[in-house]
This record gives sequence, C-alpha cells and structure tokens, in this order.
Amino acid sequence: MERRHLPKVQPAPVPAPLRRKGAAPAIRKWLVVPAVGEEHKGEFGKHQIMEMTGLPARDLRVLDPVLSYPSTILGRDRAIVVRLEHVKAIITASEVLVPDHEGVLLTSFLADLRARLSLPDAERSTNPATDRGDGMEQGNQGDGPRMALCRVGSTKILPFEFKALEVCLEHACKYLESETRSLEKEAYPALDKLGRKVSTLNLDDVKNLKGRLVNLSGKVQKVRDELEHLLDDDMDMSEMYLTRKLSFQRLSQSLSRADSNKYASVDHDDDDGYNREDEYHDDEAESGHESSTYVKPDIDELEMLLEAYFVQIDGTLNTLYHIREYADDTEDYINIMLDEKQNQLLQMGVMLMAATVVVTAGIVVVSLFGMNIHIDLMKVPETPEMARIKNLKFWETTLGTVVGCVGIYLIAIFAGRKSKILQ
Repeated sequence: MERRHLPKVQPAPVPAPLRRKGAAPAIRKWLVVPAVGEEHKGEFGKHQIMEMTGLPARDLRVLDPVLSYPSTILGRDRAIVVRLEHVKAIITASEVLVPDHEGVLLTSFLADLRARLSLPDAERSTNPATDRGDGMEQGNQGDGPRMALCRVGSTKILPFEFKALEVCLEHACKYLESETRSLEKEAYPALDKLGRKVSTLNLDDVKNLKGRLVNLSGKVQKVRDELEHLLDDDMDMSEMYLTRKLSFQRLSQSLSRADSNKYASVDHDDDDGYNREDEYHDDEAESGHESSTYVKPDIDELEMLLEAYFVQIDGTLNTLYHIREYADDTEDYINIMLDEKQNQLLQMGVMLMAATVVVTAGIVVVSLFGMNIHIDLMKVPETPEMARIKNLKFWETTLGTVVGCVGIYLIAIFAGRKSKILQ
C-alpha cells in the first residue's frame, strides 16, 4: 500500500508585539549604588542577580514589573528585598540594586538615596573590618571574641542596609501621605457639594473619589500590615542585620584559622591531648554560646526604625479612615434626604387619592342628575316663576354637592393626621 505523505503545516508566525507582551525580559537594567564609590548602571540577568545577592528565584519575582505583587519586605541571608509601591530595591551589606531606575516616580527616591548614603558615617557603619579589628584588639586583652560581638551589636550608627531601608520606607510613606493629602483636599469639598445638591455630576465625582479612596486604603493597609508583621517577628528582624552577620562570619573565620594554627603546633602526648581536648570542648561550647547570642541579636535599632514608620503609616491610614467615615456620613445624610422626599411624595399621593375619591363622589351625584328620568326638576318651566325656582334648585344642588365633597375631603385629611398617617 502506498503511504501518503501529508503536507507539513507551518505554524502561523506570532506577531512580535504579541510575542513580547507579558514576557519578562531575561536581562534588565539595574542601578547599583554602593556604600563606597561611584554608582554605576548595568544590565544583569536573573542568574547574575541571584549570584550577587544569594536570593532565590521566587524572591526576584517580587520585583518583576509584569507581575502584580503587594508591598513586601523580605529579609534573607545576604540581602533584603523591598517592594513598597513603586519603590523596588535589593539591599545588601555593601550596595543597593534598583531595577527600572529610569521611572519618573523614582527620581526623588534615587536623589534621597544618594544623599542619605553619602553621609560621612555611612562608610564607618558599613565597614565590618574596622569593627572586627576593634573586637580582635579587645580579644587580645583577654575578653575573647564576645567583646567583638557586643561592640558590633551596640553600635549607635545605623548600618548600611538600614540606611537604605529607611530611605525606601521614608519615600513610600511620603508618597502615600501625599496621595492621601491630595485625596483629602478633593474629597471634603466634593462631599459637601453633594450634600448640598444631589446631581448626576456630583455623584460621579464622589464615585471616582471613593474608588481612589478604596484603592489607596488597600495600599496603605498592606504597608502597615507588612511593618506590623516584621515588628511581631523578632527572627525576621534579626535576618535583616546583614552587616552584623557579615562581621560575625568574618570573625568566625578568623577565629577558626587562629584555632587551627594553635592546635597544629601542640604535642600528641596523652595528657596534653586530654587537656587540649577539654580546652577544645570549652572553646567549642563558648563558640556555640556566641552563635546562640548571634541567633537572637539586639534588634532595638531596627525595631525603633520600623516603629517610627509604622506610626507614620498608621496616621495616614487613620486619615483615610476619617475620609471614609465622612463619606459614609454623607451617604447616610443623602439617604435620609431621599427617604424624606419619598415620604413627602407618598403623602402627596395619599392626599391626591383622597381628592380623587371625593371628586368621584361628586361625579356620582352629577351622573344621577344626568339620567333620563321624569321628575319635576327636569320639566320645562311654563312660567317665569317656575324658571326662577328651577334655577334656584339647580344652584342649591350644585353648591351642596361641592360643599359636601370638600367636607368629606377635609374630614379624610383630619382623620389621617389624627391617626399620624399624614403629617
């Protein structure tokens, strides 16, 4: 049997805009602001950033401009990932990496970052070798490496990573606060205008303002929740002490090299070996104690920093809460006004219905007199006196009918008000 070969169908080419849409580029532009030296720009891939900062790929997704992530602050072993609205940065112990640094909103942030990191104490606070040298000096005097840890932990100068983190928090809080003030200036006049006059234009303005209020409240609430989460977890805050961890790591390596040199020169005598073994266990226990001291470091500096901005963002959230309350009060006031108008319309409807019933009663009287019946009133008058009497009876009947209808209407209204159905 002859085998049939089907023609190969070529896939339709995907247009370039559709192919690029939604796909994150492999290489992104980054601005590197070091602790010491000049800043520089570069293009780095995801794997290069992972090698430079030690971050996993899932943490880099937080900074992806295509994906929508809420405000997040992540403390890792060698870096801090910050995403606070449009402020996105990776902070290490020696430099700050800012992606997509050409945005208009990041101009003031980069200016503040350069100004803050160029302070004279920035180099001193981020130089672990100086702190390590002082600690070793104290250790040579007989206090051991514990003095070095205490000295590093008790410094009053903020380390480099906290200076950069403070700039991120400050800029994000200022941005949200400025947005809140702008919304506040527009919200109160618009709500007052709507309270004075309910119109389609005023309702549209308030609707747009309320949408902005809900969106901004969600952003501020997320930043507040993130700061509250960090303040409630001491271990997360301890992970953000990058300079301290780097100093401790270098100090531990230095002590390990010193111990290895010391134990390499001793005799292998049994008694000496036993003593050296005990001494080694003592040093190991002391090193373990130091490690446990490092696991739970003094986090007062970071805690005070986060609490300051937590109070600021909480005040911004309270301002938005007051705007929301005022909007709810205005909405309640408008609903009350509409209910009052509806009640007035209902009362008018009741009064018109009562008037209709009364007029219907008069129409019944007219219909009775309009029937083709033979009575004296319907006879043609033969004399002028009979005509005058007939006209007089006609007006008496008409006036009686009108007075009766009006009387019935007044009695119905009086009964309605007395029973508090009408006001």
